[in-house]
Amino acid sequence: MIYLDNAATTKPCAECVKAVNAAMESAFGNASSLHGLGTSSIQIIARARKTLLAAVTGTKKPFDGEVLFTSGATESNNTALLNVLHKAHPNGGKIISTAIEHPSVAKTLTRLEEHGFDVVRLSPKNYGDFVEALVNEVDENTVMISAMAVNNETGFAIDVPRLYKEVKRKNPRTLVHIDGVQGFLKVPLDGDLISVSGHKIHSTKGIGALFVKKGVKIEPLLSGGGQQNGLRSGTEPVELIAGFEAAVNAYGGNKEHFAALKSRLLERLAEMEDIGINSTEECVPNIVNFSVRGVRSEIMLHSLEEDGIYVSSGSACSKGKKSEVLPAFGVTDADADCAVRVSFCAKNSAEDVDKLCDKIAKTIERIRR
Repeated sequence: MIYLDNAATTKPCAECVKAVNAAMESAFGNASSLHGLGTSSIQIIARARKTLLAAVTGTKKPFDGEVLFTSGATESNNTALLNVLHKAHPNGGKIISTAIEHPSVAKTLTRLEEHGFDVVRLSPKNYGDFVEALVNEVDENTVMISAMAVNNETGFAIDVPRLYKEVKRKNPRTLVHIDGVQGFLKVPLDGDLISVSGHKIHSTKGIGALFVKKGVKIEPLLSGGGQQNGLRSGTEPVELIAGFEAAVNAYGGNKEHFAALKSRLLERLAEMEDIGINSTEECVPNIVNFSVRGVRSEIMLHSLEEDGIYVSSGSACSKGKKSEVLPAFGVTDADADCAVRVSFCAKNSAEDVDKLCDKIAKTIERIRR
């Protein structure tokens, strides 16, 4: 099997599996319990918090704030965005975002529009400097800006530290929410609220986090027993948290390896006729989106799967539906219908890329003739 769909989800690493199993065996107590097993669970959670706070910025400086463990990115994004409902502002206020957001952000923004917020969505294709364009939209009525650090379909990356700094310079009261799901451990992150997910970095599904900057007050999305300082009720999934921390510590992806794989992929695709590359130089190297013109995405995906090669046509959450994101990058409808997304992990090799391209070439020959 050649798995090249890591932007959708990753295989849990051995370290994660070991940590989950160990916690299930020896630290299965409720973290709210006063006995020894509860104390063991609390210690695992505390250690994991420290690890994540040190890792999320992508620099030597830990994140200055706290981390809430959640069920994943969808909960983290909803918690961050719906927080503005509790902010006093005439007519709701203005929210700035992009036309390339994940559905857990895009659909929540639509809900906020129904509550009277003015949501502005910008498309990268319209601006040479996208960060500058986002900052230029900030005014005295802007309550929040929400942007993904790395787009899950093309790998388009935003300079998040620059965005955060310039937004705060223009309006210190504007909250900056960053969907860091695809950027976590790959690019530097900063923000008042940062969402991440475990299963994108070789942890399990069902665990994520929301980082909250010191001094930023949020209202809980869930009501209940008051766990995590009352900000996220529900018994903490100690086993998943242990696995999440282990995956962070074991993460082996690096830009140089991904860049070499991307270079090899683009080199091989250049040998084929009528291929459109949808991932530009502004994109991270571990995600490459391209269009095989004349071969619909679904046909290509099933052809590759026959040889045990797994890629995708875009966001896993779209379940094969036409991408609503690619047009925001200037990709035509025809090319979007033929789009293929390849996303690498540390264990992928140049040999994987060559086998992928060999099969693509054979599929093109069979379909186009």
